[in-house]
Amino acid sequence: MTEPLIQLDKVRKTYRSDGQDFIAVSDVSMTVNEGDLVSLVGPSGCGKTTVLKILAGLHEADGGTVRIGNATSGFVPGRDVGMVFQQALLLKWRTILENVTLPAEILGLPRREAQERARHLLAMVGLRGFEAKYPYQLSGGMQQRAAIARALVHDPKLILMDEPFGALDALTRERMNLEMLRIWRESGKTILFVTHSIQEAVFLGARCAVLTAGPARMADYFDITLPPERGLEIKTSEAFGSYVKRIYGLLGMS
Repeated sequence: MTEPLIQLDKVRKTYRSDGQDFIAVSDVSMTVNEGDLVSLVGPSGCGKTTVLKILAGLHEADGGTVRIGNATSGFVPGRDVGMVFQQALLLKWRTILENVTLPAEILGLPRREAQERARHLLAMVGLRGFEAKYPYQLSGGMQQRAAIARALVHDPKLILMDEPFGALDALTRERMNLEMLRIWRESGKTILFVTHSIQEAVFLGARCAVLTAGPARMADYFDITLPPERGLEIKTSEAFGSYVKRIYGLLGMS
């Protein structure tokens, strides 16, 4: 039986702006087990990114409790987190291999080990043969694949993904969704995937957390019992449609 890696209980986050308090996250509770891929969906500005920043250790919660790690799997903030953003944010003066090895270099891994890991991960994300290329020579989808490899190179326990495919065209986004499921199965990592797309949340998630409009509250948190190896054809199924309809209802859009 897998153990919880993340436990949030009534988490709250307030920002100070122009002399006034702005509540970004009001009441968020959720448990994420090791190896889960959890999609986090909600309206724009509802606090999804704030939740990721709290988990990454970039922000501190004002209230509630945040527990990451367990008796079996310790957790070192920074060391055990990988992040993927909407933009790939690759350094233009470094090759793809050098971009992917960067987190490992910062953490002091030996160069040879970092490069071996990077080459393995580039092959896993479908970029074998592109190690010596520069970011401008890759398409947007390929750059995001490199960003995913970079997030995995230091072998973190938790991957946080903030709208990583939001800037891609529709067809590339569909392909990346398929790739994302394959990468998750092969890596076995715990992933929190933020998206505005209800269909993407259902397609990718083993579980789905639905946040209300800001300040964020947990509207629902439920298992998605679709087959783990999913093809795009599943989007036409009755089961898929029922999950989509459920989320629309939770967001007051049905």
